[in-house]
Amino acid sequence: MIPVLPHPTREETTGPARTFGVEEELLLVDAETLEPAAAGADAVRAHAAGSHDAPASVHQVTTELQQEQIEVAGPPLTGLAEQVAAIREGRALADAAARAVGARAVALAAPVTAGAPHLVPAPRFRWLRERFGLVADEQLTCGLHVHVGVGSREEGVAVLDRIRVWLPVLLALSGNSPFWFGRETGFSSFRYQAWVRWPTAGPNEVFGSVEEYDRHREDLLRSGVPLDLGMLYFDARLSARYPTVEVRITDVCLDAEHAGVLAALSRALVETAARQWRTGLPAPSASAAQLRAWSWQASRYGVEGPLISPATAAPAPAQDVVAELLAVVHPVLAEWGEAEQVESVLTGVLRDGSGTRRQRTSFAPRQDPLDVVRTALEETHR
Repeated sequence: MIPVLPHPTREETTGPARTFGVEEELLLVDAETLEPAAAGADAVRAHAAGSHDAPASVHQVTTELQQEQIEVAGPPLTGLAEQVAAIREGRALADAAARAVGARAVALAAPVTAGAPHLVPAPRFRWLRERFGLVADEQLTCGLHVHVGVGSREEGVAVLDRIRVWLPVLLALSGNSPFWFGRETGFSSFRYQAWVRWPTAGPNEVFGSVEEYDRHREDLLRSGVPLDLGMLYFDARLSARYPTVEVRITDVCLDAEHAGVLAALSRALVETAARQWRTGLPAPSASAAQLRAWSWQASRYGVEGPLISPATAAPAPAQDVVAELLAVVHPVLAEWGEAEQVESVLTGVLRDGSGTRRQRTSFAPRQDPLDVVRTALEETHR
């Protein structure tokens, strides 16, 4: 049995809400045909040109690995409502940039229709193609990355050690990629299966200290397999650019509020873990091999099948495991006034399914993948 640690009381440790920011990778599709559009670099240039004549935005719109992607990064914020608004604004900015070059930005975590992506012509990405071959060529995946502020690298590593057992549950809640280049995969998040083909992706063992975290990074870099720190694609990691823990395991979500709630849930997990660390509670001891199996289960079934409970390391109904997670973070969510909205949205996901079910429902009547893209566009910008 792997113990799930209790949450310290508010009297034991309190503090202001941590900042958190969201990065979303969005798929680009042709505005007319709805097929993937190799328009990323052109869309980013259009956004840069248009920003000279528009009010300054705190969002950053950039290219990603493939031309069929665009990334939008929002600012660090402190409230769930403003985070949801920021996600919607970021999606609108990305879509406006895409529209300027005849495309649309849509929150699909993997390509629905058949085709081959086109690499952004940057030296780094050319190196990735030469080094990793088909893994890089096929890597057209769109994730939701949540940056949560931490006070120090010591606190950040302590947080990583304590949130790792819950990351598969976040993955299950986000599932939004049942299709892969025109094929139904049987997975809720096939994006995650494609992503963990990178040699540095996935879960880690408990680090225990900043020194051990750094040693692990240096060992990987010394091997010559990853290019640099940016290629350490852990499910969660210390950001190399910001004083944050970056939770990277989740699919981009169809619905903006769903994305905001997963971001708030990630932040509550970080705060809970930091409080556990400050009060001397040890990290759960699940191995990386266990977590890889738990994440496979979450990727395969999402919330439509059993998940692995961190309390028992055994399968349990998804609603029960999500309830376990909510019980762990509820004190923080309640303290920050976010419990009702988070629990309401997650109840809806458990009842109605995640983006995966919405995609499959759209596909079923005519077996036409373009119906999935049409529905996803409506949901993305609803």
